[in-house]
Amino acid sequence: MTGDVLLIKRHHKEAAKKLVPMILELQIKRPIIAISGESGSGKSELSNAIGKLFKSMGIKSKAVTTDDFYQTLPFERTAKRIERGIKESVGPDEYNWEAIGAVSTAFKAGKKVSLPCVDLLNDEVDTLQVDFKPIEILLFEGLYSIKNEQADFRILIDIPYTKTKLAQLKRGKEPMDPTRLEILKAEHKAVGIIKKKADILISETYKVIRVK
Repeated sequence: MTGDVLLIKRHHKEAAKKLVPMILELQIKRPIIAISGESGSGKSELSNAIGKLFKSMGIKSKAVTTDDFYQTLPFERTAKRIERGIKESVGPDEYNWEAIGAVSTAFKAGKKVSLPCVDLLNDEVDTLQVDFKPIEILLFEGLYSIKNEQADFRILIDIPYTKTKLAQLKRGKEPMDPTRLEILKAEHKAVGIIKKKADILISETYKVIRVK
């Protein structure tokens, strides 16, 4: 996703330092690491911090956001959610899981693949051609990414939207109006349902907790 804003802080880097050895301990060829969490919890920042650590170790990773796999564009999503009913429409079913699965399969096989990339500046979806052959680790981050059946290691940043509203306002992605708050509440419920899939929980203080 282009046009997004990252605010990488010390706690993201410290958590990444603890997570990278855990990922390497998997000893899985071409692992897929899924990072989930509610809006503003730091998914993109943590993914970026992990990727930079791998780069410093000579390990090539690629970060992909499941936000690029929504079945509706950002500028039309809120209207469609209101039309269908926020409580009924918000959740994992908004993603194109078939496309996510195809990308995951291509990575495992080290093949080339076309990736959607949402351009937030122009409200467009571009197509990126990616060769996964040289990529050793795939970082899939997004609200419900730990639901990806091909993920080998699942991380959930367990921070509710009520704790991240200030961070979201700083990023300026969406206005914090009653509709947005209702959407965040629905996302909170949806993330809670898939929480049991996590191997690792990241607490509100960014403590790394192994649960499996």
